[in-house]
This record gives sequence, structure tokens and C-alpha cells, in this order.
Amino acid sequence: MLLIAEEMGIGLGARFAGLAGPDPGPIFEDTAAHAKVYAAGRPTPMWSVPDTGDRAVFVGEARGMWLWLVLWPALAGTLLYEDMVLTDLRDAGSEIAHLPVGSLSSRFFA
Repeated sequence: MLLIAEEMGIGLGARFAGLAGPDPGPIFEDTAAHAKVYAAGRPTPMWSVPDTGDRAVFVGEARGMWLWLVLWPALAGTLLYEDMVLTDLRDAGSEIAHLPVGSLSSRFFA
């Protein structure tokens, strides 16, 4: 799973989602949210982005930022059926030293 939080119009999340433009487009107008995560202490609705090929992509908005969840393979999107709580690591204190860090995914270089 790749989590991207970005200001609107940047386009990094859309690039990993396989979209042509910088933002998700009109998917919010067509349907109710498909999932929710807890971000910034609030429930944040997430919409499934259609036609993303080999990945599951969900997008929502939290505190004026796009929140993208990109999951490989596409079936990994079922993870959002569970409650997911996201924490802003900018607010972390000494806990940050205890986070496991591994090697970079090859998906970053695709």
C-alpha cells in the first residue's frame, strides 16, 4: 500500500493511480463513498477510482489535501473493509525512531 497526501493540483497521487490529469476528476459526484479511513482524527470518506488496471486506488480529501491510497494487487483494496487509522508522522515524537523501515519498492521507480 502506498499512501500519498498532497495539495490539490500536484498530481503525484494521480500518477501512481494511472490517471492522466493531476486530480481524480468527477468521481465524487457519481456515487457515495466506497470506504472510510480515520485521518486527522476524523472519519474521511474514500472513493474507489475506476479503471486503474492492476491496482486498487481510493481517493478522498482531508484538511484540504488529497489523500490517495494505492494498493497492489487490485484485490488488496479489500483491506479498506477494516477500520484504518492514519497518523500524521509530523506530529510524532520519539515514536518515530521505532518505525520499521525497509528497502524502497520498485514501484517508486516505474
